[in-house]
Amino acid sequence: MASGKALYSIAVVALGFICFVVGAIAVGLPTWGNFHSLDNPNFDQGYFGPWRVCKKLLYNREKCGTDVSKFQPSTAVYIAGVVASVGVSVLGVFCVLSVLQLAMISSKERVAFKYTNLVMMKLALALLATLLSIVAASLFAVQGDDRGFFVTRGEAFYVQIVSIVINSILFIMSLYDALFSRRAGGDPTNPLGEPEGTTINNPGFKEGRGISMTDASGKPYSTNGHGSVASMNTTATTLTGLSDASTITRSPLRSSLKKPRPREGEPGGLGIQNPGYSGHSPPLNRNGSQKKVRIQTHSTEV
Repeated sequence: MASGKALYSIAVVALGFICFVVGAIAVGLPTWGNFHSLDNPNFDQGYFGPWRVCKKLLYNREKCGTDVSKFQPSTAVYIAGVVASVGVSVLGVFCVLSVLQLAMISSKERVAFKYTNLVMMKLALALLATLLSIVAASLFAVQGDDRGFFVTRGEAFYVQIVSIVINSILFIMSLYDALFSRRAGGDPTNPLGEPEGTTINNPGFKEGRGISMTDASGKPYSTNGHGSVASMNTTATTLTGLSDASTITRSPLRSSLKKPRPREGEPGGLGIQNPGYSGHSPPLNRNGSQKKVRIQTHSTEV
């Protein structure tokens, strides 16, 4: 199937060269029309084109120029020649792009342009060449019998009609070539039809600030907008001076404050209780027989 599409593209290229040659012949031929005088056909007769008028003389001689005859073509004939020349130039560009297309088909690699873009450009050029050939023929058809002369169409005009037909066929074939190039296997530079990624930027997207951590402590930190580093404990940290704020929830960190010591008799004390001790015990007396011992420790919650 892929080889069939390649052969079809080659056929389009060949038709493009044919259209260029036919269009160049139509522009190059001087006999766009023939004229002769109604009063004396043998005295004033000849042929004309967009660029010059030629008068036939005796003994198969000709005299060409702008003022050799009383017959003067209209301005539309000159404009028709200019339009036809532009159409041939467009077909010339079409042929140049066709050479690049042949290079891509043979090498399976991209040359100067993306294959699908090149085919679309050829489609546009084929359409433009078709329209220009139609306009050129229409402008030349405006020239008719004028000021005592009878005008007939020459060979170049009919060649221009043929150019319109084959240019129209070229446009239709280029249209199908563009459709085939967008299908799977239609692009010889991408035979597998792999999709190509396209990055679309969103100018309205605003990325929020991330949380950075130091390697040593593993604790997050962020700047407060004035160059200083603010510790992020358990509160909300304002990222900007406006309404943009971000709340970060963290587990409580170790407190450096000492926990209040429980009073005597309250549960939770870590002291060693002496069941024989009471508040009314007599004071310690070295000479007495009773001793009171109380051991207390200061603890800090870890």
